[in-house]
Amino acid sequence: MNPRLTRGQQKTICSHLGKVRLQLLYKASIHGFTGAAFHQHCDTRSPTVSVGYNASGYIFGGHTKQPFSQSGQYVADDQAFVFTIRRDKLIKYPTTGTNYAVKMVGNSGPYFGEALVLVNGSQPVVLSSPGNYYNFSAAEMHGNDLNLTECEVYKVEELTEMERPWRTVIWKSETRTELMDKIRTYKPLIHSVARARVLLIGPVGAGKSSFFNSINSVFRGHITGQAMEGCSTTSLTTQFRTYSLKDGREGKPLPIILCDTMGLEESKGAGLNVDDTITILKGHLPDRYQFNPSAPLDLDAHGYRESPRLEDKIHCVAYVIDACKVSIMPSKLEEKLDAIRRKINSLGVPQLALLTKVDEACPLVEEDVANVYKSFYIEEKMQEASTRLGLPLSCIIPVKNYNRELELNLNCDILLLSAVNQMLRFSDNYFDDVSDHFSNMKTKE
Repeated sequence: MNPRLTRGQQKTICSHLGKVRLQLLYKASIHGFTGAAFHQHCDTRSPTVSVGYNASGYIFGGHTKQPFSQSGQYVADDQAFVFTIRRDKLIKYPTTGTNYAVKMVGNSGPYFGEALVLVNGSQPVVLSSPGNYYNFSAAEMHGNDLNLTECEVYKVEELTEMERPWRTVIWKSETRTELMDKIRTYKPLIHSVARARVLLIGPVGAGKSSFFNSINSVFRGHITGQAMEGCSTTSLTTQFRTYSLKDGREGKPLPIILCDTMGLEESKGAGLNVDDTITILKGHLPDRYQFNPSAPLDLDAHGYRESPRLEDKIHCVAYVIDACKVSIMPSKLEEKLDAIRRKINSLGVPQLALLTKVDEACPLVEEDVANVYKSFYIEEKMQEASTRLGLPLSCIIPVKNYNRELELNLNCDILLLSAVNQMLRFSDNYFDDVSDHFSNMKTKE
């Protein structure tokens, strides 16, 4: 169930309510344009924000701290208001009759003081009567279009901060320097391999390419954008790419290669083909191979490696998951990820997950990235990612990629470098298994 409110619109509403987030409870196009459906999903839940949409493009609604019921009575609320959103700006109209702010009516949706009613009389329509406990301009509120194309109700959830972080991080420049030095001096446990290869897998728009650009930026000392990234409903990455990281503009290559794939999509025949994953893991796939979502890898493709070396194979897999979307991940997409995870497990490749966009998911983290392990909400999203991906919580790493900034940020750098450090540790686990396998083979001989 996807919210129709954009992130920008949600932030606009939340800015009037404090440090909160919105959790979608009721969506009329799914649950039904009836009072019964509304009350089934929303009664006793509070505070709430109710939102109506019409064909004229207006977005409007109301907020109340009081829980909904079907008592037929008015309920006092000195914090209630109705609103309209125009160009991501919220115009707010507080209640003028505190004791009559909200009415509990069984056969209607959200009912704001006889002035604004969404899903009125169990119909996809609005009752609009300015002056009855709320004063607003009907033309400005909804353009006098009283037919609803959608109605949503969101629970307002307060974002609280833990007294102590549940993971310990020292947010100092010395930490960044130490992590950078660890990455610079890393050497794979198997001498025939010069650099660990990490495969990034994730849904479209989760931030795979952005993660590479961000790590590259940290070591370059300024924001870079080598890998193609942006906003799109389909994958901007259409080739298999292997990205080498350099220590500075003309520095030495770092001992890690990040491999980028086409984004996963829920539709069959779209996005990364699940069967291509095994081919990539085994090292057969050449750099810049052009993906074909409707068919697995062509064995006759230019550059196809028939006998890949250990250094060509993938030594660690990192799933890239958007923290804002982990709760609304489509079932088909989750099935694809599960199928891929099973294939990776069969080859014994270590796996972890990057939880991206943690700043967009939580205002506390947006305020300061160092709050990431003090946010109850981010911990909840990490737990959810752990469950959905079938990975231990210790394998879920939150990061904040660079996408709006023009300058580097110490705390962002520390999160990003910590993620790379974990990738190298997991790669060592892979090399340990390979070494043990070779040792056992020699013993048997």
